[in-house]
Amino acid sequence: MKRVLTLIFLGLFGLIAPLVQAAAIPVVASFSILGDVAKQIGGDRIQVYTLIGADQDAHVYQLVAKDLRQMRAAKLILLNGYGLESTALQRAASQSGVPLAYAVQGISPKMMADDGHHHHSYDPHVWNDPTQMHIYARNIANALIKVDPAGKAYYQNRLGSYEKQLNELHIWATKKFAAIPIANRKVLTGHDAFGYMAKQYQISFIAPQGVSTNAEPSARQVATIINQIRSQNIKAVFVENIKDPKMIQRISKETGVKISGQLYSDALSKGSPAATYIDMFRYNVNALTAAMK
Repeated sequence: MKRVLTLIFLGLFGLIAPLVQAAAIPVVASFSILGDVAKQIGGDRIQVYTLIGADQDAHVYQLVAKDLRQMRAAKLILLNGYGLESTALQRAASQSGVPLAYAVQGISPKMMADDGHHHHSYDPHVWNDPTQMHIYARNIANALIKVDPAGKAYYQNRLGSYEKQLNELHIWATKKFAAIPIANRKVLTGHDAFGYMAKQYQISFIAPQGVSTNAEPSARQVATIINQIRSQNIKAVFVENIKDPKMIQRISKETGVKISGQLYSDALSKGSPAATYIDMFRYNVNALTAAMK
């Protein structure tokens, strides 16, 4: 009897051991939105470490020693690209010796006009258009397959499910914005993060800051925006989760237009209401359409 039990135990251990040994693949993602999409596709096969967390601003991020250690220990590093990450972060990632992938590769970028306050030629905020996120997600899936070929079917299956969610998200958002007259689709935000959404859903966004939150607007730019809000009767005025609200509060006070709420532009929230990319996009669309009515 003892021998039989021993054989059964050894047999069960033989089945369980490979599962125990298959440790999750360490993946570093530069910021919270990218980290979430990686988790949605990678599932249990990966462990994601996000350098720039929820409610944190990627434009002002400073590289620290802990992040360098995480990158060197990873099997894959994921960056957004198009100038979102600092030069120091891009350099550290490329010099780490770890496979590196850019999520925006193959996405047609929105060109940024040179306003004298930023140095990016492309707009990195592609996630504000869910139709662009198909390429984004596929790039992540392909990068995971490259470093973990054994997980190919798993990643492809999860990618297919995620792309279905992205399709549904776009159809829903199109209907939500279609209910708002184009003349009313005007919004003030803290920085120029919603260009891709503007193009996809015919919305006019104005912002005191350009694509990067690092650049302070001039007094003339702020005065122009105040006049624009008054002359165009803009009712949708939002602060952002990553930015100091003082500038928008000042413009709100000057114009007499109340702040409509908060948008999640470059980062997810810690828990509700924007804990995932899809949650974030839904929240933003609901907030925008409610304010523009």
